[in-house]
Amino acid sequence: MKERVLSGMRPTGALHLGHYHGALKNWVRLQSEMDCYFFVADWHALTTHYASREVIEKNVYEMVIDWLATGLDPEQCTLFLQSRIPEHAELFTLLAMGTPLGWLERVPTYKDQQEKLKDKDLTTYGFLGYPLLQAADILIYKAKYVPVGEDQASHVELTREAARRFNHLYGREINAEAKIEASLAKLPKDSVKRLEKSRKAYQETGDTKAMEGALGYIASAPELSVEDRERLEGYFKGTGKIVLPEPQILLTEASKLPGLDGAKMSKSYNNAIAIREDRATIEQKVKRMPTDPARVKRTDVGNPEKCPVWQFHVVYGNEAQRQWVSQGCTTAGIGCLECKQPIIDAILREQQPMLERAEPYMKNPKIVRDIVDAGTEKARVTAQETMRDVREAIGLNY
Repeated sequence: MKERVLSGMRPTGALHLGHYHGALKNWVRLQSEMDCYFFVADWHALTTHYASREVIEKNVYEMVIDWLATGLDPEQCTLFLQSRIPEHAELFTLLAMGTPLGWLERVPTYKDQQEKLKDKDLTTYGFLGYPLLQAADILIYKAKYVPVGEDQASHVELTREAARRFNHLYGREINAEAKIEASLAKLPKDSVKRLEKSRKAYQETGDTKAMEGALGYIASAPELSVEDRERLEGYFKGTGKIVLPEPQILLTEASKLPGLDGAKMSKSYNNAIAIREDRATIEQKVKRMPTDPARVKRTDVGNPEKCPVWQFHVVYGNEAQRQWVSQGCTTAGIGCLECKQPIIDAILREQQPMLERAEPYMKNPKIVRDIVDAGTEKARVTAQETMRDVREAIGLNY
């Protein structure tokens, strides 16, 4: 069986070329290599847009069309809607029962987003808890990998911690504490103290060296039986039976495609090119891109490294084209409009197959809804299987 991948996007606006080069291009590649589940994170959109529900409803299916346009194939991957699968909320609730508040408050994006989105009231339980909802999204499909950029790695680490804590709390033997104490009692008291110190260092700060040393000692201690070793390994790792497997980070290379002004491409910055932007608008936007401020006149020489257009050449051009740009810019051999034309041509070439793939879905939106319905049904079956294991582990199957 293929290893499973899980990822999602919030439906908060039209997708742009930054989304394509930063995530969707990678999704399209992964769908032929792994068992991919990609979901519309409409509950997550509510964490910041809870007062703008009409925006979310409008964008859900438009976003799926963008996904299909970029090459996601419902025959190769599962596309589904988060809010149609209540098991996500159930697992979120159960994980919340045992997750320390401090874990959520220390997520780097928590305060960062509050600073960036000062126009919104984000002092809500939903916003504080959204990393744990993300954890539930991942764990309920027992995903092996989560493709993220470095800025989202902390969320996957929280997911791993949540899984570890759940397995520790609910994956244990009956009378586990007494059995653990009995196994530890076979060891010298000084060794037990060192092991406890190593366990806390690993579980509280992620000190892997401390854990490796502790596990090495447990594996070689002659006083312990095989059963003792297995029991103590689970105890010191903070796990018992693996009910919810810990996912791994599949680090995605950061997109090299900036916005039209050189900053991060974002609709809110008004510097984006939409995946299904019309030709005339693309030409207009690129032609109006700012360039090296040193090039006031056509005869002024410039520096490509100081020009936002250069990064588009890095993404869309070949080595010969980049040499042409560098030579022409630094000698004033070409003008800025000449420099921009290959970018316009490249974006239109890249976009053309996307527009062709999108056309049947735009003409018949029911096809899109049918794809989402089928994917959601498949995803819910998987989610229900996990929740049966979770309820049994907690003791809720009564």
